[in-house]
Amino acid sequence: MAVSTHPQTQTEGRLLLEAQGLAVRLGGRDILHHVDLAVRRGEIVTVIGPNGGGKTTLLRAVLGLVAPSAGRAGVADGVTVGYVPQRFPVDRILPMTVERLMRLTARPSRAAIERSLAETGTAHLISASIHTLSGGEMQRVLLARALVREPDLLVLDEPVQAVDYAGEAALYELIAAIRDRHGCGVLMVSHDLHVVMAATDRVLCVNGHVCCTGTPHEVSGNTEFRRLFGPQAEVFALYHHHHDHDHDLSGEALPDGEHAHHHHHGDGHHHA
Repeated sequence: MAVSTHPQTQTEGRLLLEAQGLAVRLGGRDILHHVDLAVRRGEIVTVIGPNGGGKTTLLRAVLGLVAPSAGRAGVADGVTVGYVPQRFPVDRILPMTVERLMRLTARPSRAAIERSLAETGTAHLISASIHTLSGGEMQRVLLARALVREPDLLVLDEPVQAVDYAGEAALYELIAAIRDRHGCGVLMVSHDLHVVMAATDRVLCVNGHVCCTGTPHEVSGNTEFRRLFGPQAEVFALYHHHHDHDHDLSGEALPDGEHAHHHHHGDGHHHA
């Protein structure tokens, strides 16, 4: 379903995705009700909330994979979406290389595949069996698979699952860099409060409805957010990552002498 268009100021990007008064009922149970959401070009919106709160259902509804019971949701006309689902089941009996995975639902050129894999740091894995990949490598390959479509909008459902803490940092940095490089919008679900990164422009806290929304700083001080998450909310503060070493694709620290950068994510980290 196409979204409506609204007058935009010069500081606003193109509206890519929108939900208004969205409700979803599945199996006789109300999963979502009265949800409003908008994602514009060049911004990262992160959806957080407790397990069973409807985060994945929200993504599926705005992508047209689940029918709303009320309200409306959809992607704007002409918007190309790159989607990384929460679960990507692979039959371990069937042999499959990374290159074949990249061509499961589309027919990109070899050059396009190589370019997308290179952007996510996995070009060397093009001929590897996907069954041999670490959690971090698999998530980067799936991200490359979404990028090969040259999307206007990336929709990522828990993109750091099966990745250790250090690997989470590297993946979030990569997602922010992709946004900066391509100017695409990003709608992302996170299951852990501490991984809501400083590059996030807006946070949407969902528990059947929108509990609160705003910048990470605004949400962290919201009374309903603190009531919902309790002690976890006290340590939320944003996603900070301090280190003086690099990590490989599986999240392991590289030996001394092999690191190439030092960085810090904090409240003062912004993207143009």
